[in-house]
Amino acid sequence: MASTTQSQSDMAKAGLERSLSQMNTQFFIPATASLHERRPRTLKHGDSFAVFDHSGDAISGPGSPEGLYYRDTRHLSHLFLTVDGQRPILLSSGLRDDNTMLTCDLANPDFIGADGRVEVEHDIIHLRRTRFLWNSAVYERITVRNFDKQARRMSIGIGFDADFRDLFEIRGSTRPRRGTMMPPEVLPDAVTLRYRGLDDRDRMTQIEFHPMPQELTATQARFEIAISPGERCTIFMRIGCMAEPPGDDLPKRFLKSLREAMQGSRLALARGATIESSNQLFNQVTRRAVADIAMLSTETEYGPYPYAGIPWFSTIFGRDAIITAMQTLWLDPAISRGVLGYLAAHQATDFDPAADAEPGKILHEVRHGEMAELGEVPFRHYYGSIDSTPLFVMLAGAYVERTDDIPFLAGIRDHVEAALNWIDVYGDRDGDGFVEYGRLTDAGLVNQGWKDSHDSVFHADGTIARGPIALAEVQAYVFGAWNAAATIYDRLGEEDRARHYRERASQLRETFDAAFFDEELGTYVLALDGHKRPCRVRSSNAGHVLFAGLAREDRAAAVVRSLMAPASFSGWGIRTVASTEARYNPMSYHNGSIWPHDNSLIAAGFSRYGYRKEAARIFEGLFAAATYVDQMRLPELFCGFPRRRAQGPTFYPVACSPQAWAAAAPLFLIQASLGLNFDTDARQVQLIEPTLPGFLDTLTLRGLPIGEAKIDIELANLAGNVVVKSAHDSQARVLILT
Repeated sequence: MASTTQSQSDMAKAGLERSLSQMNTQFFIPATASLHERRPRTLKHGDSFAVFDHSGDAISGPGSPEGLYYRDTRHLSHLFLTVDGQRPILLSSGLRDDNTMLTCDLANPDFIGADGRVEVEHDIIHLRRTRFLWNSAVYERITVRNFDKQARRMSIGIGFDADFRDLFEIRGSTRPRRGTMMPPEVLPDAVTLRYRGLDDRDRMTQIEFHPMPQELTATQARFEIAISPGERCTIFMRIGCMAEPPGDDLPKRFLKSLREAMQGSRLALARGATIESSNQLFNQVTRRAVADIAMLSTETEYGPYPYAGIPWFSTIFGRDAIITAMQTLWLDPAISRGVLGYLAAHQATDFDPAADAEPGKILHEVRHGEMAELGEVPFRHYYGSIDSTPLFVMLAGAYVERTDDIPFLAGIRDHVEAALNWIDVYGDRDGDGFVEYGRLTDAGLVNQGWKDSHDSVFHADGTIARGPIALAEVQAYVFGAWNAAATIYDRLGEEDRARHYRERASQLRETFDAAFFDEELGTYVLALDGHKRPCRVRSSNAGHVLFAGLAREDRAAAVVRSLMAPASFSGWGIRTVASTEARYNPMSYHNGSIWPHDNSLIAAGFSRYGYRKEAARIFEGLFAAATYVDQMRLPELFCGFPRRRAQGPTFYPVACSPQAWAAAAPLFLIQASLGLNFDTDARQVQLIEPTLPGFLDTLTLRGLPIGEAKIDIELANLAGNVVVKSAHDSQARVLILT
């Protein structure tokens, strides 16, 4: 019996190792620790981000994502505050509404004397940790106040460490070799930790303190303080991913950097329109959404670029940024300009199979860590997404329609044409009129649509589809790209080329319908496999066909019914895969979960075809879900279990939060509900059959930019009808279309 048990154990271990090996190959994120359970506090600026627990600590250990990161390397893996050797009691913690500052309020626990009795009662000493991230450094001020009636002496300890691990190691990848930890440099008021990677790059973390600690080692600082009743004392700390040259003392640098951080946030938030409503919870959701997008956006030489999400995707992603830009284009066109400019400058010009690159293709992902530099992961400059390229053209067309920015359009014209050429020459591999994907090497991503899990494209019986794969939504994006090209060439005065692309779009609608619409399913199939066999699966992908306008008018009602049926619509949102399908799993990443960005695009598709009430139901479901989430922040995804009365949604354990396109989802849902469009030539804002969800009595958009003008729009929900109460600007006006 023992030998059988041992054999089963060995087999289970071998199976786990094989599974981990497969996950590492496809760069999955093992759920060894639930991010939702941790409910981390996150900060970001530029190419750095930080993840802390509620007390402001970063607790090192297997599966912990906490710490300070710079360009895909963790520069601080452990941070731990103690008072007389004990962890303080958490009172509360929270981020400012603009995400610039984390504040943690703590108190002392009971201190037990040598006789076993309570020597100092809890909640006598208050500690406030005030922290922000600026220019690749965490600044912190620890204020200690004595609320006792007698003076108190105590020891404040701050433990720290840096493992300099690559982000992909933290995500679960194993490495046979690592670089070398260099000897630490310990000064009276600062410690420098260093690591030399296998890529011959030196990485360092500098930790400074003010005042000078009584004791400082390579892993801990200790402060001995004495505080009279009612008095305060303050400790400052800076944890930098780069050395800072000598200058002002640390308290002055703290205040100077804090002013700069707040000013930067104000400028970012002031760029676009503001949103106010009669529902205070919704106001919190939208404020957090706008602040999250501002925080996630890194200033590049081309403008703001929204990084995808924290902690796993805080970097350049093509698809994610383009969709985020589309979702926010009505509110803040500067994001779209920044995304288009960056992606145009980094468009592939040559063949590189290791990077899945082909001339004209648009980026999927950029990484700067040691593993990317060494080629241990293929993402240094990786082009393995099938949809980024047509989406790039779609965004270019939408941007010029929204802004009439012809000079910028002329500047990226060659890049748009290269992308259109990629669709024809490399995207359509077999010349059948559909765009397919297949990785160029075994190291690339197996699936290259937005649902890029290894098992996300399958047949009705659950069999994994073999490529090259033609996804339904990708054909819709190509349709959108050709219509966008027509718009672009119209603006450039090239009528023949504009007509050419409109005709191609019209032809694609008929060929797509014949190949992808399934009468029995009542919707579009998920994809065509490498043998052109349809993957007869009800999925959310069909909603993207509506979003891009590829669906025939006579098909829209059936597609909407399919997506809003209980098998697909959970009450919180539309599942990625219907519950009737073979691989449905509400706890999976792509086969039954609910993604806010996915739902916002589907709602926009509903609105496009006149199904505003159904779009409003999606809006209500996602808003209700947000009210149950910490900080009113929609995560990357949540589980697809049915909505239950008086209960919140079921959370996905390793969902990124904040995530740019999830943050932008409520903003795009506003546009979808209002049927909000722009005619820049006429300086006109159009509201096409506007609808407000039931949880909004009034909605006000202030400072909505159109050309050089800005306009305020106030809307009221009266007995199910939307009334524009006021719209005023000397240079712009509102037109309501029914």
